[in-house]
Amino acid sequence: MSAVRSFPPIADASSRVLILGSMPGKASLEAGEYYAHPRNAFWPITGAVLDFDAQAPYDERTAVLLARGVALWDVLESCVRPTSMDADIDEASIVVNDFHGLLERSPGIERICFNGTKAAQSFARYVAEEVGAVDAIEQVRLPSTSPANASIPYPRKLAAWREALA
Repeated sequence: MSAVRSFPPIADASSRVLILGSMPGKASLEAGEYYAHPRNAFWPITGAVLDFDAQAPYDERTAVLLARGVALWDVLESCVRPTSMDADIDEASIVVNDFHGLLERSPGIERICFNGTKAAQSFARYVAEEVGAVDAIEQVRLPSTSPANASIPYPRKLAAWREALA
């Protein structure tokens, strides 16, 4: 089985908040866009919180994120995962992204928001000890926007994300 690879970060020197997923799912990988699955709530939630059209073209949505100081990336650079489910990630295959480099290019990041438990766990396990600078950065685990996380209703997800991105 071959490895799947994440995308480059959407970040710049003015980024203050970094949203981290674990690894893009199949729909996202095929589209070459973060959170491309039509039932993923990421764009509707961030659109509601940051006041932009969640249906706008991808480049416009990502431009609004940057304009609002929000960066977007994944914890994992690559891994072996036969499905889109985080539970199916082969832990032995994990390669993490270059957080040293990202924090050098985006030194204003003051909060990391994890889009779900797997992103938070992977960051704590594979990144936090290696990148000492993250100790000073606030870290918030948010409910996953994935359609697989159906146990948390949309209004509760939206409220948690609204608080974290305020």
